[in-house]
Amino acid sequence: MSKIVLITGASRGFGKIWAEALLQRGDKVAATARDLKSLTDLVEKYGEAVLPIQLDVNNREDCFAAVQQVAQHFGKIDVLINNAGYGLFGTIEETSAQEARDQFETNFFGLLWMTQAVLPIMRNQKSGHIIQVSSYLGLVALPVLGLYTASKFAVEGLSETLATEVKAFGINVSLIEPNGYATDWAGASSFHTESMEIYNPLKKAFFEGASPEAFGEPQATAAAVLTLIDAANPPLRLLLGKIAYPAVKDGYEARLQSWTEWKTVSDAAHGK
Repeated sequence: MSKIVLITGASRGFGKIWAEALLQRGDKVAATARDLKSLTDLVEKYGEAVLPIQLDVNNREDCFAAVQQVAQHFGKIDVLINNAGYGLFGTIEETSAQEARDQFETNFFGLLWMTQAVLPIMRNQKSGHIIQVSSYLGLVALPVLGLYTASKFAVEGLSETLATEVKAFGINVSLIEPNGYATDWAGASSFHTESMEIYNPLKKAFFEGASPEAFGEPQATAAAVLTLIDAANPPLRLLLGKIAYPAVKDGYEARLQSWTEWKTVSDAAHGK
């Protein structure tokens, strides 16, 4: 049976690729973007199977209105894919207050507003799947992407908690955690802080250390996302790409080693 899927940030990159993959197989897609012109090609190709919606996820009221529009238009919402977001490049010290707030406003709060908006509909349906586009940087950290990483760590904690709260209503929650991909996420869609000279060597090493082989092919993610959507028992977390798994594995093994080394101090801190 065809599904009704709502995707935010569908103007380009993953959102556009996944929207088209769903439409090609016969699903119906509500696609949001800040600029409706970016969705014209999908509408021209797939007609009434696409519902284009202009949306800035930073506006909570608009998020709720968009979700209601989708529910009224298609009659239900089977899947929400929270894909809207962007990368902020810069060290922690370089980041301004506004840059930090803007990063969380889109990557975390926009996702939260959409999630809150769709929950009553999915609860009434007694079914639904909320897919949060996180990152492997929601599990491990790199320099120069501290605020982006922090926003994705927040998405991870929110979504893991959410999964425990809504399972009884027939709602599944999944986190997609890609490694780097050759989209314009690090290009036209990204923002950069004003540099401090003291960090230039670190940033130079960071940018020069990213080999082309480390970035996956965006189109290759479509099959994985369709498989996730179709799964009877979808996982809470799905890593995408060949870099993500070893990076996360190494990171968690290092954490476990450190926790084990300090376990006697931890136990003693419990008291009697």
